[in-house]
Amino acid sequence: MRRIAIRSMLVLLLSLIFDLAIQRPALASDDVHSSVVKILATRRLPDMFRPWTKKSPQEVSGSGVVIEGNRILTNAHIVAFASQIYVQPFQSAEKFVARVVAEAPGIDLALLELEDVSFFQIYPSLPLAENLPRAKDTVNVYGYPVGGKEQSVTEGIVSRIEYSKMYYDVLGLRIQIDAALNPGNSGGPAIKDEKIVGLVFSKIKEAESVGYLIPVEEIKMFLNDITDGTYEGQPRIRGASFQTCENDALRDWLGIGNDITGIMVTRVRSRDPDFELKPWDLVTHLGQHPIDSEGHARVHDDLRLPAFYLVPHLVNDCKVEMTVIHNGQTRQMQVPVSVDSKRLIPFKGHEYPRYFIYGPLVFTPVTYLFVRAIPSRLQHYLMEIDSPIVTRRTDLVRFEGEELVALAPPMFPHRITKGYDPRTFGVVSHVNDLAIKNLPHLVETLRESKEEYVTFRFANLRNEMLVFHRQKIEATTAEILRDNGIRYQYSKDLRSIWEEATDN
Repeated sequence: MRRIAIRSMLVLLLSLIFDLAIQRPALASDDVHSSVVKILATRRLPDMFRPWTKKSPQEVSGSGVVIEGNRILTNAHIVAFASQIYVQPFQSAEKFVARVVAEAPGIDLALLELEDVSFFQIYPSLPLAENLPRAKDTVNVYGYPVGGKEQSVTEGIVSRIEYSKMYYDVLGLRIQIDAALNPGNSGGPAIKDEKIVGLVFSKIKEAESVGYLIPVEEIKMFLNDITDGTYEGQPRIRGASFQTCENDALRDWLGIGNDITGIMVTRVRSRDPDFELKPWDLVTHLGQHPIDSEGHARVHDDLRLPAFYLVPHLVNDCKVEMTVIHNGQTRQMQVPVSVDSKRLIPFKGHEYPRYFIYGPLVFTPVTYLFVRAIPSRLQHYLMEIDSPIVTRRTDLVRFEGEELVALAPPMFPHRITKGYDPRTFGVVSHVNDLAIKNLPHLVETLRESKEEYVTFRFANLRNEMLVFHRQKIEATTAEILRDNGIRYQYSKDLRSIWEEATDN
């Protein structure tokens, strides 16, 4: 009897253990822990107004995860402008030298490779999930947040999935979770059933225990994009603006009944002759997907997103099919899409600024990062003088290769600048009465100049004109470079253009 009782107790105990194992959330297995690494980077951010130099080194850290192909996936912002990168494995003091082989700053993804590939014989890769998680799914987030040196695992619930702005005006899919995330978690994977469902990339500073993931769908598109060695970005419908059609008066004005839904074209900026959309056209479908009056489309049974989320999934030969009501007639059309925004003030990725030094003057293109570096008080000043840096901020280029070229502040102090305003930020419009198209064109113009004087005029008349004796300003260049410890007069891309002058 005693043996039977003991046996019964053992069976009951084993049954309880089995039940607990089933009910317990799927926390990390040893393989998951071993696949999550710490990223250590030393970065040198650009100095947009002293473009020949870099800012002081900063030590930053984040997380990453090993994926197939002997690669490590992390956030682009962790390794942006990094001069050195190390990968530290789980429960190890060893650090492996890494380099960036691809990055997508707009969706905050970067791919690393290691010099020592023996690392991957010890630390396995994690597979990507086949599908998006669903609302209320439980995920586990792995990483190396501040506050400790060891790996952290946090459990969270998927709150919602949305299509919204990520970084630098790039749109993408993102997952909101209620897990407690902190600095250092960035780049760490979110795991469900031992597969990657997303990568941590942000948290809301104003809210506790709320963060965002880059979903596996975006990760796969990034990995597919870079198979040719270059990241191009996701195609979008560019050159047109749209608005919703919920208002009854607007619908009456368009002459559409209650059974018709879609979004209205309000403005067309594209110069592509194949771009057939016209103002007041009503777009009712993308492919076979109907668009509702809020501009959304049903993606899955339980997921409704802005309709333009579908564009990258429906592109065929750089076009996407639409159903459009034009002047009361329904027709199908193939609308061109593009990965290039054609913006006049673009985001060029994590690249150091281009520049050209001519005597006491420093010229540099106006880019997204340049504008962001301008202090707010100077932004107001630029608004007051109607500077193109402000007035053309959202413009598309008017011709191929157009860019704004600014005089970076301040001018180098030198006697030949006597009486001129050193504040600059002027956008160059003309050099010696020749309209300037871009920075290389400005360099070519100065190289070819043989006139006694060189004059600079600016896009806004409230920026004074600058006039110099050509031979005197050119003679001061070497002196200014030497006095300020500047090694090169130009960024690397301009070397061949300027040095043609010395070959002639």
